[in-house]
Amino acid sequence: MSDDEANRFSARAARYARVGTNVGAVAARMAGQRLFGIEGDRSRNAADLAAALGGLKGPMMKVAQLLSTIPEALPPEYARELSQLQSQAPPMGPAFVRRRMVAELGPDWQSRFKSFDAQPAASASLGQVHRAIGPDGRDLAVKLQYPDMQSAVEADLTQLKVVFAIHARMDPAVDTREILAEISARLREELDYTLEAGHMRLYQRVLDGNPLIRVPEVVPELSTGRLLTMSWLEGRRLLEFKESPLEHRNAIARAMFTAWWYPFSHYGVIHGDPHLGNYTIFENDGVPEGINLLDYGCIRTFRTPFVQGVIDLYTGLLRGDRDLVCHAYETWGFRGLNTELIDAMNVWARFIYGPLLEDRVRALAEDTAPGEYGRREAFQVHKVLKEKGPVTVPREFVFMDRAAIGLGGVFLHLGARTNWYRLFNETIEGFQLEEVDRRQREVFAQAGVPLPK
Repeated sequence: MSDDEANRFSARAARYARVGTNVGAVAARMAGQRLFGIEGDRSRNAADLAAALGGLKGPMMKVAQLLSTIPEALPPEYARELSQLQSQAPPMGPAFVRRRMVAELGPDWQSRFKSFDAQPAASASLGQVHRAIGPDGRDLAVKLQYPDMQSAVEADLTQLKVVFAIHARMDPAVDTREILAEISARLREELDYTLEAGHMRLYQRVLDGNPLIRVPEVVPELSTGRLLTMSWLEGRRLLEFKESPLEHRNAIARAMFTAWWYPFSHYGVIHGDPHLGNYTIFENDGVPEGINLLDYGCIRTFRTPFVQGVIDLYTGLLRGDRDLVCHAYETWGFRGLNTELIDAMNVWARFIYGPLLEDRVRALAEDTAPGEYGRREAFQVHKVLKEKGPVTVPREFVFMDRAAIGLGGVFLHLGARTNWYRLFNETIEGFQLEEVDRRQREVFAQAGVPLPK
């Protein structure tokens, strides 16, 4: 290990120790308040906890964004504070990048590119992306993982356990055990760039022939478990179209809707991180034609009965069929539901499905800012769940819910207005569980991706 790397490792270790101490102090104060019957200032406690966790500025920030989308996974004061934390990690400098590339591709790595820009084109919580030109002249995106990210993820997950332990002392409405297990599994998967390459191949097959959506092509000879090289897809940032004509914004929204709902309803897979930075828009003479779907680190695959449950819940809400609605929740894995809990969950379900239930042109949500999407409904659900719960959230539900909220936030940013009911029903037309199961087995095998368990 070089001096530079050793210093970086030591700094990270010290940061983890400091964060752990700070989080422990907040936990101790809250425990003391509870022990002596003191009504604590939850807003202050939430701000202090966010400040303590803010020292990590890595994978935990992805977790924070997720938790802010699940009703009562954490108290609203905590979710709001955590959602404001920054997700960017400090970029690796050029000398450090070159050492990392040697570690992944060997000492002659530069000869395998016509050119390689050591300055990152983009950075995120687990790695950064560099532009390059391949030996065949193709423009490439080279995603390089930061060093020692496995220990970073494990440290952050340890802190997350502390956060959930604090929440468990506060009479929670939601049992978070399965949420913690799901977040842990997905974060660990994001470290595996070989799996991400498989997910990219999977989406290429699923969306093959769709002119609205482009998926990068993996370059396997320039990829490893911590280095992912793919074709560069040129496009403009989605937020650059906020002031575009409505028909342009609607076209982008329809492409995004298809990119999310079609793979789920036909193959049981979703892009689990509908973040604004994971899309760019390709154009023709200044008119948006479709989306580049980027970053396949957070892909969630589902058993086909779960997909059936999503369709059944929609159909039950549409027809007012309460028995079918209850059956859908049970299919997902919710247990011990009574009339009051089902009514509370239906508040959330009608919010998520609401735009899909009305056969008319409409905005996704009326008078709602993107950052507030779902919070009013979550508060209504909480009041009942806290009295009648707690409810244990099944693992498969976690990222389905997170992705739906994230996608809705993107549509609100765009200000799209369309007939969501018709979009959805065209997507699921002719749905047959046996056919979804057959397609899933076939295409997952072709992409080299394991089937969901």
